[in-house]
Amino acid sequence: MGVLDPLVRLWRFNGGLHPPTRKAPSNAQPARALPPPPRLLLPLTQHVGAAARPVVNPGQHVGRGELLAAADGYVSAALHAPTSGTVVALEARPIAHPSGLSAPCLVLDADDADAWGALPAPLADWRTAAAAEIRRRVREAGIVGLGGAAFPTAVKLAAEPPPNLLIVNGAECEPYITCDDRLMRERAAAIVGGVLILRHALGAAAALVAIEDDKPEALAAMRAAVAASGAAELRVQAVPTRYPSGGERQLIRVLTGREVPSGGLPAELGIVCQNVATAAAVFEAITTGRPLTARYVTVTGAGVHTPQVVEARIGTPVADLVAACGGYTAAAARLIYGGPMMGFALADDGVPLGKGGNCILVAGATELAPPAPALPCIRCGDCVRACPADLLPQQLYWHARAREFERAGELGLFDCIECGCCAAVCPSRLPLVQYYRHAKGELLAAERERHKADLARERHGARQARQAREEAERAARLAAKKAHPAPAPEAAAPAAATATAPASVATAPTAAASPAPTTTDDPRQAAIAAALARAQARRARAAADATAGTSTDAAPGDDDGRG
Repeated sequence: MGVLDPLVRLWRFNGGLHPPTRKAPSNAQPARALPPPPRLLLPLTQHVGAAARPVVNPGQHVGRGELLAAADGYVSAALHAPTSGTVVALEARPIAHPSGLSAPCLVLDADDADAWGALPAPLADWRTAAAAEIRRRVREAGIVGLGGAAFPTAVKLAAEPPPNLLIVNGAECEPYITCDDRLMRERAAAIVGGVLILRHALGAAAALVAIEDDKPEALAAMRAAVAASGAAELRVQAVPTRYPSGGERQLIRVLTGREVPSGGLPAELGIVCQNVATAAAVFEAITTGRPLTARYVTVTGAGVHTPQVVEARIGTPVADLVAACGGYTAAAARLIYGGPMMGFALADDGVPLGKGGNCILVAGATELAPPAPALPCIRCGDCVRACPADLLPQQLYWHARAREFERAGELGLFDCIECGCCAAVCPSRLPLVQYYRHAKGELLAAERERHKADLARERHGARQARQAREEAERAARLAAKKAHPAPAPEAAAPAAATATAPASVATAPTAAASPAPTTTDDPRQAAIAAALARAQARRARAAADATAGTSTDAAPGDDDGRG
């Protein structure tokens, strides 16, 4: 019996919603590939983990696909040129982030050639390639999770022990977003090829592609591609349409009936999840050598003239994406990066499209009204019933508002997937997800400070240990000197000088009055005595030389050498 044979029933997760999907406007026509804009902004932090490290300088010309910034750490991702052109700056620019803050970005001015640069050779046969080689190529291609999380894919491919099941997420449950739907319709063969490569790299026994049942065209295209591949342990599974069935934990629950433990990872259950767009990017990188430089993105809403899915270069400013879809309409009221449930408002359409950006929503005032003023919580419990993570949203809200972040963490704050179900049903219109994001940020910042303090304590302890060791070594050397004092090397010199000097010198008051050097157990006193002995010897020799010279000159009949 194969791994997929027991998966004959579907399960249900608690909570969730059935919001209006509003997917039809952007899904009515095939995706359109956009040319590169005149200028691209490429943040060094488009992924979870450490920022990429720039390897180019301003003024340098690059071809499409050439490396701009290397992965800097195990959890990091490389960045490549989305088109050919000249790097003109590395500077802080506003990026697509809930904080609205700026971050370091490479600024690339495109030329008209859009020419590919030097690329690695395709892998001749991935079926016989080592898993480590596939992981290396995926890492060097800068591929991250394209479903929105942007977690470096190569890190997930290093799961140990090898998982039993690879789940490829094509649910795309959030309203308005249709880029994965179009991708599955149009590039099903590439997705299936990528799934097989991922399965091989992981050593997984089987793979399952999950698609919501409101996407019949995508289901048909993917099933046809799987049949054409002849892969036995690969299945396409329709799942009920319910938000957020595309959440990693919720999808695992639906397909297997198993729960990812609080604070745990799917790998603990022998499961790894990837996105369909990620699979397509892996197929492209392995079979052509091309890194991730573009992605499908949905541009939609009543505020844009022609809602559609476009294939856009990474780093394209949002303003250029909207302009490519006909520009803003008079109804445009809000600009949201992402979907209406998990996205966030943008204050500036000059921010660039990142690797994890799957939707630009230009909402009209009537379809997505601005948030109304919040009212006090009435403890109705609607948020608890809607939460798909089985949390207590109102408790998390109270503790976050009271800045009792540790208590919120104890109640499972980090199990919150920020799906927005609680805020959507709240009659008091409380911005619950914003409170949770803030609390998570505070806890993470506190953890970083604790880590810094721990490192400082370790360094201080190491310094104290080193000082104690050096002091012990000095004490040991001193004890050794006391036990075996070194003799003064010139202590006998005055006596020898006195014995060989003339009688007048030997009886001179200075020589007779000079004290004899003494020995002592104290090394410092011994050194002083030796120095005194040397000085006495020098004075004795000088006096002897002077006396000898005077006696020779005064002797009668002595030959002075003049003849």
